[in-house]
Amino acid sequence: MIRSLLQRSAAIGGTVAVLTLVVAAPASAHVTVSSPGATQGGYATVTFKVPNESDTATTTKLEVNLPAETPFASVSVRPLPGWTAVAEKSKLATPVEAHGASISEAVTKITWTASGDGPIKPGQFQAFDVSLGPLPKANQVVFKALQTYSDGNVVRWIEEPSADGTESESPAPVLALAAPVEDTPARAGGRGLTEEEEQSRVDNATAFGLGGVALGLAGMIMGLLAYRRAGRSPGAGAGPGAGAGADKVAPAAGADKVD
Repeated sequence: MIRSLLQRSAAIGGTVAVLTLVVAAPASAHVTVSSPGATQGGYATVTFKVPNESDTATTTKLEVNLPAETPFASVSVRPLPGWTAVAEKSKLATPVEAHGASISEAVTKITWTASGDGPIKPGQFQAFDVSLGPLPKANQVVFKALQTYSDGNVVRWIEEPSADGTESESPAPVLALAAPVEDTPARAGGRGLTEEEEQSRVDNATAFGLGGVALGLAGMIMGLLAYRRAGRSPGAGAGPGAGAGADKVAPAAGADKVD
């Protein structure tokens, strides 16, 4: 009876494990986008992570569509060995303002094409980096993507998040954006820092840090020199040594005379 119960438990456990893998597999293999610290109105480097979910084919191309309703005035792609990136611009229905200038066209699609040893092999993934901004004043940005395999199969990661929070079979990459920080002068009026301002802030912080370290070292050296000078001064021995003869009292005049 005990053996029968054990066999039944093992069978149930195996079934549950298989069902868990079947349910979890589709949700863990889609194209994703991330950028820790991305803030509304600011600039960010976003990373598209592309896993290869085929057992027999490689991933040879990735197309990422940038939202035309909230275009990015600045877009630059990080070079990736084994891949060629092409950024396509489109005319905007409504021009946008950036750095005091009106922009009537912006990058709306980036296509990476593999060559040589670039294709993503089964069981591997690749990361594609893009610097862009200013980010829209929204809680999230949806990037629709197409993943092409060497056997001609194309997976369309284009389904936007549902209202009830459930994930679809082919979800589009979604980047969450933090609310802008309003308590610093550089962000007055909700404006995000530009790339030049971000770099200037880092440089200033580094300079102040080095200056503080230099002042600290100078103070330490001055303190050591003062201590050494005090130890060599003539009165330096008046402390411990002064007490050596303090018990000796000169006899008063005539003290030896006894009447």
